[in-house]
Amino acid sequence: MTEPNGPFEGGCACGHVRYEISSTPMIVHGCHCRWCQRESGGAFAVNALIEADRVTVTKGDVADILVPSQSGIGQLFSKCPQCQVTLWTKYLAMRGGLGQLVRFIRVGTLDNPDAFPPDVHIFTSTKQPWVVLPQDAPAFEEYFVIKDVWSPESLVRRAVLHEIAGTPAP
Repeated sequence: MTEPNGPFEGGCACGHVRYEISSTPMIVHGCHCRWCQRESGGAFAVNALIEADRVTVTKGDVADILVPSQSGIGQLFSKCPQCQVTLWTKYLAMRGGLGQLVRFIRVGTLDNPDAFPPDVHIFTSTKQPWVVLPQDAPAFEEYFVIKDVWSPESLVRRAVLHEIAGTPAP
């Protein structure tokens, strides 16, 4: 049975890949940027940010595919090599090597995606006009100041990642 703080299990459409995350994410983004719309084929992407060492592939393997990104650096999509479902991404543009230390889990690949609604909606300046956000949901036309939005616990977890990467936490 899944505990309230983890692990949380997920997988691809064909069942070749199964994974688990060992804790709740640091934050969950509902990203409405045009890149996420194009990559997901939907109105927005829901990404749960979690430390890479808290993600374990329990069955099968993933293939990392370098996909162009707005930054020009690209991002790695970790996909099932059989059904091609993207399970998570690695944003290589994150400074100081943080892109290798954080996974952006595609919440829809979790067995219980209902457990992780967006904590914040970002890039709403390009959201589809027919998408109506909850009135009480924090929303930003572009991005936000992390220290103003993330929980204190998540900020501590983020600071640890900066320490590992050898970069100062802003």
